[in-house]
Amino acid sequence: MLELYQWELSQYSEKVRLILDYKGLAYRKIEVTPGIGQVDLFRLTGQRQVPVLKDGNKYIADSTAIAKYLDLEYPDRPLIPKDPKQRGLTLLIEEWADESIGIKGRKALFAAISQDQSFRKALLPTSTPDLLKTLVEGVPSDLLSVLGLGVGYSPDVVRSAIADLKQDLEALTLLLADSPYLTGDEPTLADLAVAGLSILLKFPTGPYLDLPESLRGKGIPILAENPDYAPFFAWRDRIYSQFRKPIIGSPTGGSPTTIQID
Repeated sequence: MLELYQWELSQYSEKVRLILDYKGLAYRKIEVTPGIGQVDLFRLTGQRQVPVLKDGNKYIADSTAIAKYLDLEYPDRPLIPKDPKQRGLTLLIEEWADESIGIKGRKALFAAISQDQSFRKALLPTSTPDLLKTLVEGVPSDLLSVLGLGVGYSPDVVRSAIADLKQDLEALTLLLADSPYLTGDEPTLADLAVAGLSILLKFPTGPYLDLPESLRGKGIPILAENPDYAPFFAWRDRIYSQFRKPIIGSPTGGSPTTIQID
């Protein structure tokens, strides 16, 4: 069985999970513990970041590389069209989504959890011990703001990211106004990338992530609750209902297992 080394709330890991489900491939999720787990992963693959896909003796890092590998090795339900124009558009949108929605979504989410203690606590996986949840909830917002500055998430950077995401969501809403998918009448890597990467903006309404049920359909208020973007999120949830397997009763099981590197 395929193995996916991941973080449950990594939008790039979710992009790969959605791709695997779309292709109907069974896989096992292995949660990489930040710190020591990343060191072990680097020792094995030369890569500290997730996602990493293991297929037999092969390790494939990076969500785009994983998508291309899966299309080559498991050609059923192809992700990338053969038509040159559609292929080019698909790859262009996928790369744009990685660099825009993926990166800026993390910045916008950081701002939301910095200001909302209950939201911060609720974002922890359901398997997190209550003591740790209480500690995380009690971290002062001022301290989180300082930590944000340390990783480049200054207030100006966050505001710019949110402004860009508003434009992104407007553009996506317009593109989908008269088309079921972003590049035509069939889903492609472009759709799966955009849908999977958008989870940090607004979580899907179904049981697809190891999160409390109360967070389903919730997200960054300024984006998730804006009626102008409701058509986009409705489209995204349709993608999930069509292709993403829910945690309950799925071959992947419920919560991911801890990393075990042979």
